[in-house]
Amino acid sequence: MAEDVRAEMVSTVFEVVVQEGDVVAEGDTLVILESMKMEIPVLAERSGTVTSLDVVVGDVVQQGDLIAVIS
Repeated sequence: MAEDVRAEMVSTVFEVVVQEGDVVAEGDTLVILESMKMEIPVLAERSGTVTSLDVVVGDVVQQGDLIAVIS
């Protein structure tokens, strides 16, 4: 079963830590967002493989936007 990882707030993608195909464990950092000069890590909520990475550095994401899919 795939899990969508979505943005929790309006922010800018500061750093992309993983790539499609990477195996991640629950709690691993996927990307780092920046909002109001604060860095906010987006963590994997389950273990699996990153099957889709939908952001690049510099993207502005809105609350609820898809960041990645973990299968």
